[in-house]
Amino acid sequence: MLQSPRRARNPRCCRARTNFPLHAASACPLLPAVIPNVLAERYASPALQAIWSAEGRIVLEREFWIAVMKAQRDLGLDIPEEAIAAYEKAKDSVDPGSIMARERVTRHDVKARIEEFNDLAGHEHIHKGMTSRDLTENVEQLQVYRSLLAIRDKSVAVLRRLRCRAEQWADLVITARTHNVAAQPTTLGKRIAMFGEEMLTAFHALEDVIARYPVRGLKGAVGTQMDQLSLFNGDASQVLDLEKRVVTHLGMPCVWTNVGQVYPRSLDFRVVSVLTDLASGPSSFCRTLRLMAGHETASEGFAPGQTGSSAMPHKMNSRSCERVNGFHVILKGYLAMASGLAGDQWNEGDVSCSVVRRVMLPDAFFAIDGLFETYLTILDQMDAYPAVIGKENAHYLPFLMTTTIMMEAVKSGVGRETAHKAIKEHAVATVNDLRAGKTTVNDLVARLANDERIPLDEAALSAIVAEGERNAGAARAQITHFEREINAIEKRYPNGAAYSPGSIL
Repeated sequence: MLQSPRRARNPRCCRARTNFPLHAASACPLLPAVIPNVLAERYASPALQAIWSAEGRIVLEREFWIAVMKAQRDLGLDIPEEAIAAYEKAKDSVDPGSIMARERVTRHDVKARIEEFNDLAGHEHIHKGMTSRDLTENVEQLQVYRSLLAIRDKSVAVLRRLRCRAEQWADLVITARTHNVAAQPTTLGKRIAMFGEEMLTAFHALEDVIARYPVRGLKGAVGTQMDQLSLFNGDASQVLDLEKRVVTHLGMPCVWTNVGQVYPRSLDFRVVSVLTDLASGPSSFCRTLRLMAGHETASEGFAPGQTGSSAMPHKMNSRSCERVNGFHVILKGYLAMASGLAGDQWNEGDVSCSVVRRVMLPDAFFAIDGLFETYLTILDQMDAYPAVIGKENAHYLPFLMTTTIMMEAVKSGVGRETAHKAIKEHAVATVNDLRAGKTTVNDLVARLANDERIPLDEAALSAIVAEGERNAGAARAQITHFEREINAIEKRYPNGAAYSPGSIL
């Protein structure tokens, strides 16, 4: 049974119902003490918590049993209407303590939940022709599918904010870096669109996973539907009809046909892979924003009352960006777990994967959910500082334009390698003088103007540098392309585009 290890809501205290020892902090016999799931309780949104909570999972199972019963009744099985009504009435009466007490006797989680639901309803009509995996696989997949839909909406919300920020700073020229060293001019909007387009490609992969996500369906113990065929006297058309009705209840796009006791765990790998992929662009963005904060050119924002350090009052740490980077590490850990299960199926299936999936699946969604909640807050609150950016540009700009200077020299008839050598000599000499304090002004232009190997005078060289202050190549056109792509997605998913994050710790 997959569930978040969270404390049960409103556990009932009844000594007659259980022989559990007393909780250490209470005189009431409760469930054994549970260590909270930090990812769920501290970072995930209420919507994701609800999908993966123990109580929510039990209700989903009961809804699934009822859907199967209704379909079986409609196809001719003798299941009284009053029995279905009794099950529906009891559906939301969830007592995890009572179910756990039963499981301590049966040592089988599904059997315990069958007995509990039957006793509440006063009938024995659920689970006919089904094996445990007919229940658990489908319900787990329903949890995954609904979580994917929720993450899709949050992805759209993130992409919308990236579009807005890229547009806001489309013309704010900054010093671009490769190898974390000043390289050429770019704009802050282009830098944001760069990470945004990385996430956009992952978003398309997410859409594909959702559109093609296959549910296991009612297949029986080894995938042959033998018991359902027995119930319907060998009528294969009715068994297929039953499965179609159940898949319709689940609301998923397609169904496995040739599958054993469990659906292939490569599907879980595909799911966790796309979650990790979705987190990669935001993680790189946040790592870069942390670097920019160190140079004071931008920041993730600093809320009123926020404290950066208990020891150093002046500090304004990029703690939310650090959290996003941490979530990405967590997701890559779950991806390693998922890869360990893919391609490891024995015959028609076994459940050695169960202990891994109980942790991996819900927690991977909690991690990406917490990551997006945090990232949305960063995108809403971040800021850039043009004055500091301008000082940095003034220091680096002559260096940043050396490739353009080299191309202009080549166009004037100088060999590329000759121009490269001359420019490198003067650039290195200028850097060394700046570092040694021999000069406080970047005078590379004057040095190049006095070198006969470079057939450009100081006016021409200064014009090239000045152009770099206003123009960062094709950055504006590239940002416009990104904006068009995101606008189309926002129109397809208006609910996602309108999503706002909750408050984060």
